[in-house]
Amino acid sequence: MKFKIVTRNLSPYAYIAPAMAVFAVFLFFPFFKTIYLSVFKTNKMGQAKLFVGAGNYSELLGSASFFNSLLVTAVFVLIVVSVSMLLGLTTAVLCHQSFPGIRIFSTAYALPMAIASSSAAMIFKIMLHPSIGIVNKLLSLHINWISDPKYALVCVALLTAWLNSGINFLYFSAGLSNIDDIIYERASVDGADAFQKFFRLTLPGLSPILFYTLVVNIIQSFQSFGQVKVLTMGGPGESTNLIVYSIYRDAFFNYRFGSAAAQSVILFMIIMVLTLCMFRLEKKGVDY
Repeated sequence: MKFKIVTRNLSPYAYIAPAMAVFAVFLFFPFFKTIYLSVFKTNKMGQAKLFVGAGNYSELLGSASFFNSLLVTAVFVLIVVSVSMLLGLTTAVLCHQSFPGIRIFSTAYALPMAIASSSAAMIFKIMLHPSIGIVNKLLSLHINWISDPKYALVCVALLTAWLNSGINFLYFSAGLSNIDDIIYERASVDGADAFQKFFRLTLPGLSPILFYTLVVNIIQSFQSFGQVKVLTMGGPGESTNLIVYSIYRDAFFNYRFGSAAAQSVILFMIIMVLTLCMFRLEKKGVDY
């Protein structure tokens, strides 16, 4: 009898054990190893050699390059999140209507989520080429988009926003399908126009999806790397040196693994604080 009770109590843990083992190897171990390396100076092999405590962190806080990467990342995240959510919401509302060929449009709007960031960046790089690019041809301009500090960050951000808009389209489409059509019919009877329906009915009905999408998009934007690597490599100057690319460059070009680990910890803290703040604000702006 006791054996059956013990087995019954342990059986749930047996089901989650494989998942926890995967998390331990690919998530928890790298996380704690990163914290460990962040308080050491390392050799070129990434091995901890000299304990410096908070030395790596104080060095970063005194670095103009690091603060520039934080500022560039903040601007990048703001552009990506706002544009990608606006694209996703707009296309979802358009495809929520019934008209011939709706499935073709839905597939086209969701397609960016299936495209690798590096592949899209290669195509985008050709489109923005100063002499043969289609963008300059259509606009009759001669701008070297990704080599000009005024435009490089915006170009990378718009590409990332387009890539993220596909999954946002699916999120918002699912949210719109859960809003009862009777609500819109009653609003029409009361004389509400399209704008009133959108701002008084659609947006409040989508508030849980909007909140979830906002959190996911912010986290994804902070982790953007492939398009920066292919398009600009952090340049020109440091105009597109996002913090993730700064971590990559410090670790694999400058072999400063301790500094890169410290930047990773700071990035984790920034994302965690932002996420906690958004969840604290959730109760005020989300209607379930």
